Amino acid sequence: MKDDLLSNDSANPHLEQLLGARAAGSATRRQILQAGLGSAALAFFGLPAQAAGGGGSAIGFRPIAAATDDAVRVPEGYTLQLLYAWGDPISLGPAFRGDASNSAPEQAEQAGMHHDGMQFFPFVNDGRPSSTHGLLCINHEYTDEGLLHVGGTAAWSHAKTLKSQNAHGISVIEVQLRGGGSELRWQIVRPSAYARRITARTPMRIDGPAAGAVDMRTRDDRRGNVVFGTLANCAMGLTPWGTYLSCEENFNGYFNASGTPTAAQRRYGIREGGSGLRWHEHDSRFDVASEPNEANRFGWVVEVDPWQPGRPPVKHTALGRFKHEGATVTLASDGRVVVYMGDDEAFEYIYKYVSRDRFIAGSSATSGRWLEVGTLYVARFEADGRGQWVALQHGQNNLNEANGFAGQAEVLIRARQAADLVGATKMDRPEWIAVQPQSGEVYCTLTNNRQRVTADAANPRADNAFGHIIRWREDAGDAAAGRFSWDIFVLCGDSQHSDANKRGNIRGDSFGSPDGLFFDRAGRLWIQTDVPGRLMNHGDYQRIGNNQMLVADVASGEIRRFLTGPSGCEITGLTATPDSCNLFVNVQHPGEVPGARSDPARPLAVSGWPANQFAEVTGGRPRSATLVIRRRDGGVVGT
Repeated sequence: MKDDLLSNDSANPHLEQLLGARAAGSATRRQILQAGLGSAALAFFGLPAQAAGGGGSAIGFRPIAAATDDAVRVPEGYTLQLLYAWGDPISLGPAFRGDASNSAPEQAEQAGMHHDGMQFFPFVNDGRPSSTHGLLCINHEYTDEGLLHVGGTAAWSHAKTLKSQNAHGISVIEVQLRGGGSELRWQIVRPSAYARRITARTPMRIDGPAAGAVDMRTRDDRRGNVVFGTLANCAMGLTPWGTYLSCEENFNGYFNASGTPTAAQRRYGIREGGSGLRWHEHDSRFDVASEPNEANRFGWVVEVDPWQPGRPPVKHTALGRFKHEGATVTLASDGRVVVYMGDDEAFEYIYKYVSRDRFIAGSSATSGRWLEVGTLYVARFEADGRGQWVALQHGQNNLNEANGFAGQAEVLIRARQAADLVGATKMDRPEWIAVQPQSGEVYCTLTNNRQRVTADAANPRADNAFGHIIRWREDAGDAAAGRFSWDIFVLCGDSQHSDANKRGNIRGDSFGSPDGLFFDRAGRLWIQTDVPGRLMNHGDYQRIGNNQMLVADVASGEIRRFLTGPSGCEITGLTATPDSCNLFVNVQHPGEVPGARSDPARPLAVSGWPANQFAEVTGGRPRSATLVIRRRDGGVVGT
């Protein structure tokens, strides 16, 4: 669910301006951009070519062609299994009814809508993580009200509001590989003591500098430290202590601001009517006039301990409030916890959080304050290929009362305005971030930005429909460093027919609108796409086809298409078992028609997935779902 209304009107520089200055000022760096993906770029970071994959391609499958049909396709030699679709029970609960007549209480025990980021948590047997038994945490980003309810949005009611809220949030399910030979299949363990649904109504704790702040207090929570629910859960993160981070993205669309929104509300896209959702009609929390501070309690990173179903989730305000796409966790050289985050909207920023305390291997989820006390930074990309992390800390960089920030709570609640003030670099929709396990390079997808108006040598598109992937190397290889070197990993687009890549930045299969990123343990980069419905299979995107998943060898520069999705879908969410022999992938919103989510008939005309591909599925409504992909010979996926 994307919001195209521009909310960042600051005078901060745009990335394309920096790329243009950089290209004009250095022939060497132009050559690196033209090389795009090869050894020259690795040398720029001071890395030998083999550091990110060695000689020759690390990819071992035959790529598949782009597709436009209503099915999931994978390479020869691989199997597909449908595991967990919207409406499936998490444990011993009600089954999905194809006419969407499940009640709100039933939905609270079933898979939510629109699966997004997810993570596999293995059980540990004799000190070894299992690749056949674990927990899956799965985000449910938003709802298609036309499909969720009998009669769609007609006769909107309190019951429909509750069902919609219960279709949001997170699933925790227990899964196990069972059987043998041709009968070997992943199954959801039912019953399971770990299974639970976290929804837009689940109580959770607020911690960090903004907990208890005046702007976090409401009539129902006068202390400002407890909130009901999480929503707009997009990408995710995994902590070293074994917990799950779920990220609240487009939270603004759930709030109705009647009248004239404040400047702070406008900066986050809160406006009259929201995104057309009608929760505020039956839940006053989402009516800004009734409860002006409730919106401040969303837009955070939420931590969930999947192994402790009785432990409430926690919203960590130290990580800042914005439209979090993900929260990628790594460790600094001294053991401090570092979290990379993108703010997914046109002209927004890339952030980094560094904890005060060091993580010690073997520590439990309750033994440290790693996500509660630390410093939030925002990225400033410089024209010479260098960059700086600027602290968003009260009392530093003009973040003071004279500029509207009375304390650190205000800095974090209005992190976007703080980043505006310190001169952060405007980016083209920063989304997923991944850290290369061997080299420590950091990769970030910049999905697209149709509002770009400036063309330059490095980005020769005034209308950035295709997006690109940026990468950086922290100084001295230390994730907590204050400075970094950066480069463009790939400019996306139709390399055969479009001006987007005449300089050879794509080597292999074409794609656009990169979104999800995942490094497997061997250092292969998996890329998932989210082409907007209005562009899919039109113009140059017609040659690229439906949304897909590709694999890149970051040393050789080769990119191969591994999966194509059904009509109207997004491919998002990717996790693997420890042995890399099982991939879990999400298919989101098959059949979605832009601007027509309230018309149940139109999505049905676009897609009948997954019922049209998997015989065990009943009911014709399109359903987001989790798939499992395996090699037929049981080997490592992707090799």
